[in-house]
Amino acid sequence: MNARSACFIRLAFPVLTAFILLGLTAVFAAQGEKRNEAVAGLYSKDAAVRRDAVDQLARVGTSADADLVIEALYDSDAEVRVHAEAAVWQLWARSGDPEADRLLKSGIQRLEDGQLRQAVEVFTRVTERRPEFAEGWNKRATAYYLMGDFDHSLKDCAEVIKRNPQHFGALSGYGMIYVRLGRLETALSYFERALEINPNMRGVEESIKLIRDKLRRDGDRDI
Repeated sequence: MNARSACFIRLAFPVLTAFILLGLTAVFAAQGEKRNEAVAGLYSKDAAVRRDAVDQLARVGTSADADLVIEALYDSDAEVRVHAEAAVWQLWARSGDPEADRLLKSGIQRLEDGQLRQAVEVFTRVTERRPEFAEGWNKRATAYYLMGDFDHSLKDCAEVIKRNPQHFGALSGYGMIYVRLGRLETALSYFERALEINPNMRGVEESIKLIRDKLRRDGDRDI
């Protein structure tokens, strides 16, 4: 490289860097604007607008935005409620760390393939890398549950709720574990907490009905 080329590179590099930074700033600004539009749309009188706002927030929001979308789980429109539940899960799966998110997806794939021990190993890496990320603990709790390791699953559910008290998935997971352990009254309390946050969980609603019926039969209780 001759002196002229070296000089050109030294002069051009700050300019290129500035253009890149300007480009990134524009991208972030556009994303922020889309997020703000989506948040405003959540409170529209038009159900179609609310549904689209939920979908938009699922695309551009962060895990913290799940708290806003959870409100839409009580929307008067059934389609908005369905989209809101899907959006909440999408937002919860974002740690803000691309590598942690990649590991989470890898663990989920192993979970779906029935490779439970391998899934636990991957989710453990997620919790070690991002211990504040509730979904890493939740997915490992699921893997432990499927393995029949209820003690470890309960411990991970506790870690989830510590970080995300509105995690209706972990609350219903608690309920499922306590049903398996024969502790129906405890299971009932967790299922009721889950349904209070997300009233669209038909399986949980049916479980509550069955448990209440059984407790009445067994103990003649007014539950």
